[in-house]
Amino acid sequence: MMKTMMMMVMMATMMGVAMCDIVDKTCKQTPDYTLCLSLLRSNPSSASADTVGLGLILIDKIKALGTQTVGQINVAYKTKPMLKRQLDVCRLRYKTIADVDIHTAITAIKGNPEFAENAIVDAGNEASFCEEGFPKGQSPLTGLTQKMNKICDVTKAIVRMLL
Repeated sequence: MMKTMMMMVMMATMMGVAMCDIVDKTCKQTPDYTLCLSLLRSNPSSASADTVGLGLILIDKIKALGTQTVGQINVAYKTKPMLKRQLDVCRLRYKTIADVDIHTAITAIKGNPEFAENAIVDAGNEASFCEEGFPKGQSPLTGLTQKMNKICDVTKAIVRMLL
């Protein structure tokens, strides 16, 4: 009985190490290994995910960051009313990310990863275009935009592995 339990524990440990190796191996093929590891390891399901699953985890991170950015836009309406026009444009761009790009990426990643890659690229572009609409040095979204672009770059690299 004790031998059987020890064997099961050893096998479970070895499986966990093997799955972590998949995350590590995948992240080494992205432009930001550290960010990739951080994002994927923060989600327990990454330990048992395949490449599609890892891509979906990152797409979910893009969605969450988009939601966070919309929240920051709502705060900025109150703290920076002089930027209302630019914030309105950003709100529309982030709505496009949430309503079009994320939806497209999720539905396409399993059957047509090229469409998923294009949607991820577009999400990064939408964030950049939002940022570029502000007068130099006045964007309240710079940090979030940079983070969005980095996450999109990592996600794009993983989706590209499916092509």
